[in-house]
Amino acid sequence: MSLANIKYDASGLVPAIVQDEASGTVLMLAYMNAEALAKTLETGVTWFYSRSRRALWQKGETSGHVQAVKEIYYDCDADAVLVKVNQTGAACHEGTFSCFSRRLDADAGQAEKLVDPDKVYARPLSGILHELYHVINDRKHNPKEGSYTSYLFEKGQDKILKKVGEEAAETIIASKNNSKDEILYEMADLWYHCLVLLANHDITPSELLGELKKRRK
Repeated sequence: MSLANIKYDASGLVPAIVQDEASGTVLMLAYMNAEALAKTLETGVTWFYSRSRRALWQKGETSGHVQAVKEIYYDCDADAVLVKVNQTGAACHEGTFSCFSRRLDADAGQAEKLVDPDKVYARPLSGILHELYHVINDRKHNPKEGSYTSYLFEKGQDKILKKVGEEAAETIIASKNNSKDEILYEMADLWYHCLVLLANHDITPSELLGELKKRRK
């Protein structure tokens, strides 16, 4: 199918759903015109059309949170496209990995920001890991006084590796104790320090998930 067969609306636009290729997390919804879609295919990064500015824009051009295109699909009516990407950093301008960080509360009939720890289940695990990684990576590049994460990066790789080893040992002890609460607590510490280690090597969670995905095959 050629680009000419994509069905644009009266304004010459087609909705583009952007999805993280490794984790499957839906990142955002934007719009493309024919030029934006062509530039996306040509450059390998996402381009969109801003309805408010009436201009093309490249995702991540100023923030660095670019989206490397892996695959592009169109739906059965050819009036919407799905773009699978490798997301660098956060997709949302609010700093979250996905723009879809709010859950519609059916009882209250209104949207709520997912900040309540008791409601963390409403977000995909991959989305939570990406959001945490984004904070960790920000502390790496923008150190904050009093931040434990910034302290780890300041001390360097040996300190980070030491903490990964310590948390792994404590997770083993928790398992030997057959204590669910201990296992959850220590495993959370271990996963956090592993994300710090990934950020130290500029490796993203998407790359790790991609490796796991390959092993499934």
